[in-house]
This record gives sequence, structure tokens and C-alpha cells, in this order.
Amino acid sequence: MSDERPTIRPVTLSRLVELTYSCEDGYKSTEELADILDVTHRRARETILEATRISLLSEEEDIDGAIYTTTSIGESFLAAIRAEDWDKASSILAVRSPHYGAFLEALDAVDNVGLDSLLEHLEETHEYSPYSFNQTGIEIVGDWAERLGSVQRNAFTGNYYLSQTTEIPRNFHFIVLDAYDDLEQTAGVNLRQRYLSIPKLREEICERIGCKRDDFDDAILALCQQNVGKLELSGAPMDTAAKDAALGIKQLELADEGPLITTSQSTQQVMSGVELYGKKYYYLAVHDRDITFEQEAH
Repeated sequence: MSDERPTIRPVTLSRLVELTYSCEDGYKSTEELADILDVTHRRARETILEATRISLLSEEEDIDGAIYTTTSIGESFLAAIRAEDWDKASSILAVRSPHYGAFLEALDAVDNVGLDSLLEHLEETHEYSPYSFNQTGIEIVGDWAERLGSVQRNAFTGNYYLSQTTEIPRNFHFIVLDAYDDLEQTAGVNLRQRYLSIPKLREEICERIGCKRDDFDDAILALCQQNVGKLELSGAPMDTAAKDAALGIKQLELADEGPLITTSQSTQQVMSGVELYGKKYYYLAVHDRDITFEQEAH
């Protein structure tokens, strides 16, 4: 089989993991893998070709044709998945997959970018490489990166960005005020919207500073607790706002049984508020802009 193809094949991360896992205990034929994965022969072949290209599997020939087994790189990849070391799993893919690596490099070079602009950048920078990119290919590697936590995508704008900030910046309170001002909508003549959607604020600030959504939640709760009377959390539920989020949060988890991992995607998670003392809050109001922020010790 030839693994030379300029574009990435439409293979999900969960399928890559399942395939590599299935070949861990010995050589398997395409027919056997199609049965294990419960897919057509064509789909199994497509997945095998991509896994072989990125060195998760190796190919041998026997009397009946090609057979496949997990490589040492594939073993390292599975070990990272089992340990829930998503950064390491992402690093392995970034080195072995030319499309995934190029995707992450592009986001490092071009901050907070939409699908069209990202495609344009990749086409320009890889004009003379043996690999090519299209929107489907970007969405495939984007899906891998989101599930491994290397990248997040603004659920309202669709912008991709690296989510590598491990510490909330000290000027977080100023970032919140700036984002609050930008998102605030005019509701009449000189009448501004006082209560702002926390989900929209979360997506905006995470994109600005490249932080994880959970880290934003911790920081905004700390900020509100440090500025009682100046910032107010409101608990009104957002019954109809979920339709505003075009994209859901993509996740990857170890499975309790059966396949090695499970995946999920939910717009409901995007629209979730923050929780404090068992109560959910969905809106933030700023009553006094003279606020401070102190990093909590970890």
C-alpha cells in the first residue's frame, strides 16, 4: 500500500486510537480490523493508511496479503492516552503527522484565526511541500487538537487558538473589563446592557489569553469573591441562548470498558455558567470598575 497522499484522510482521533489499540496484541489483516472496528473494508483501509503514514502502525506481508501491528511510536501514543497525558499524545501526533504539525505551527504563527484565514495561511506556507490542505482537513486535525486540549475553538466565532496558557495573568481583572466593554451591547439610547453572558465572556477571554475554560471559571469566581459589591453574579438560567453557540466543546475521555476512549461534543457545556456554593450563575454585572485581582496560591 502507498501512503503518499497530499491531503489528510478523514479519520477521527477516536478511530486512530481504537485502531492502534486493536493491533497492540499482534498482526491483523484489513478484514480483521474492519470487523473489530465495525466499519466497511474501505473505511478500515483508509484509517490503516493514515495510521501507517504517521507511524502508529507498521505493515508486513504474509501469504494472504498485508497485515499490521502497532509500532513503538504507537505504543508510546497508547501509553500517553492511558495515562491521560493529552499533551504528550498531541506532541507525538505533531511530530508524526505532517498535517497536524502544520496546523499547530500555523496557530502559533497566526493568532486567533478563522477557518478561511487559516486555510489561506497553510496554503501559502506549504505551497512547495508535498502536502496540501483544505477545509475538511483543517477540521479533522482541529478535532484532534481540540479533543487533546492543545487547541480550543471559540464556540461563537469559530476562531481557532492554542490553549497553552497555564497561569491566569495578573492583569486578569483588566482583561475582564476590556472584554466586558467589547461585548456589551447597546440596548437603546445610551442604555447599555448591564448583565453580560458568562458563556460569551468565557469564550472571548479564553481566546484572548489562550487559557482553558476551567481555568477561566476558577479565575472569574475568584475575581468576583475578591470584589464583592463591585461585581455581581446573576443566576438567571439561559434557556434559549444555546442556539447562539454554533460549535460545541469536544472532549476525549478514557472509557470504563469496551473501547479505550470515548468522545463527546456538547453545546450545552459551552452555555454552562459558573458554579459557586452549589448555585449556578450565568450572567456577570460590573457595578464598580475599581476592582483588584490576586492570584490564588496553588
